[in-house]
Amino acid sequence: MTELAPENDDVRWMRQALALAERAEREDDEIPVGALVVDADGAIVGEGWNRNIAETDPSAHAEIVAMRQAGRALGNHRLVGCTLYVTLEPCAMCAMAMVHARLARVVYAASDPKTGAAGSVFDLLADPRHNHRVEVVAGVLADEASARLINYFRRKRGKPPL
Repeated sequence: MTELAPENDDVRWMRQALALAERAEREDDEIPVGALVVDADGAIVGEGWNRNIAETDPSAHAEIVAMRQAGRALGNHRLVGCTLYVTLEPCAMCAMAMVHARLARVVYAASDPKTGAAGSVFDLLADPRHNHRVEVVAGVLADEASARLINYFRRKRGKPPL
């Protein structure tokens, strides 16, 4: 896992993912997680936000929604050369879908100390037992993503935002 680099397509794309997270909360009252997939040429080929509550689908996490859209756009279940940006560290389900999709990179904002599978609790994306490993960049705009998530849950519990 690499730390945040000063270059800044990653920051630009993460801002887009944060805007998708905001839409998740505003439009669907979903947990505010947003994701997008950018191809090797720098074009967005998929985007999404958490839809598991709205679609009564436990697999409709932001990453899965974005990867499904990217697969349709590219006409392939393999997302070779693509980077996925997501506002929360992927869970085990999403991480394994990323391995199967052959993503080149995953860039995430906030770490998930309970279910994170990109280095926090598990490290599925870099596990040498898999036939494909995904490069991970952690912590891009983490404070902004964390604040949004914390305040979403505080609002749900009737507490004031921090």
